[in-house]
This record gives sequence, structure tokens and C-alpha cells, in this order.
Amino acid sequence: MDYNKESLDKLVEEIIGTKDITLMEIPCVDLYMDQVTTFFNEKLGSLKRNDDDKILTKTMINNYTKGKVLMPAKNKKYTNEHMILLMLIYNLKQTISINDINTVFDSIIDIKAPKGTSLSLEDLYNNFLDIKEVQNKDFVSDIDKDTEFIKDRIKQMGKKDGELIELILMVLLLINKANMQKRMAEKLIDKFLNKT
Repeated sequence: MDYNKESLDKLVEEIIGTKDITLMEIPCVDLYMDQVTTFFNEKLGSLKRNDDDKILTKTMINNYTKGKVLMPAKNKKYTNEHMILLMLIYNLKQTISINDINTVFDSIIDIKAPKGTSLSLEDLYNNFLDIKEVQNKDFVSDIDKDTEFIKDRIKQMGKKDGELIELILMVLLLINKANMQKRMAEKLIDKFLNKT
């Protein structure tokens, strides 16, 4: 695939076209570990970079439980609350450490939450999905702006065939944005959520 506007638009569409798991898709019965991993691997399989990658494994779930990022299963079964937390963990683990995820979840997981916490995981997750949908639209616009900015910059440099430079600059720009957003998330965690 050659790097051009059409190929870039196709890649952007792949990214924003990926559907999140909605609360309505979570089975209404509690699931055993194998059912949980199968559910996530089927629903989010399109997010894998390589065919060999796993979305969620038994080891991951056990490590989240041991690290107190996820509350233990109830009678070896995982509830809707577990499923929501696992969906959030999947989103967060792409960028921040398990320790930071633990800090974010401190006030919402029952075994850690102070008495009187009235945060609904369903409401939190639904709001996250709504906001994410808006961000996806902004992402399309931002990619278009960044592409034009880079093209103008290459023209100013006097390069006639700047496709490779354009591609490398786009990667560098995207990584820079991701790094800034990661650092901002870490600062919010450190400043307002970390109680140590």
C-alpha cells in the first residue's frame, strides 16, 4: 500500500471503525475464566496487531487479581462488574502501568473503595464510550490537519518527493501526541489520585 491520502484515510477508518464492547453485549450470566477470555478475544480480536497476540489471557486476569487491580472472582465466576473493569483495564494498559491503573481503580473497586462510594461502573463505562465516540471524530479531523501541516512543511523545505519524509514526520508527530497525553494522564494520577 502506497502512503497517500486514500491509504491514510483507510487506516484511520480501521482505527475509528473498531467497535467497543457495549454493556448490552456482556452476557447476563456470570462467566467462568475460559468464557471471559474467549469473549474478549472474539469481541476485540480486530484490535490485535499480530495474529499471535492475545487480547486477554488467564495469566493476565490472575495477575490483575493478585495485584488488586481486579477483585477476585465470585465462586470462580466473573460478574458484569468484572467484565466492565476488564474492558477499562484493556484500554488503560495500552498506555499506563498496572500500578497507575490500580491507583485509578482504588476508589471504585468494592474491596478497596471507601464506604459511601456511589460510583456506578455502568455509568462510568457508558460515559467513557460516549466521550470516546466524540474523540474518534476529532481524531479524523486532527489527522487531516496534521497531514496538511506536514505537507506544507515539506514544501517549505523544497522537497519534491517528500512521501518518505511525510510518513516519518507523521509517525513522529503521532508518537509525540501520544507521549504528551500519557504524561498528562500520569500527572493527573500523581497529583489527584495517588494517595501515597
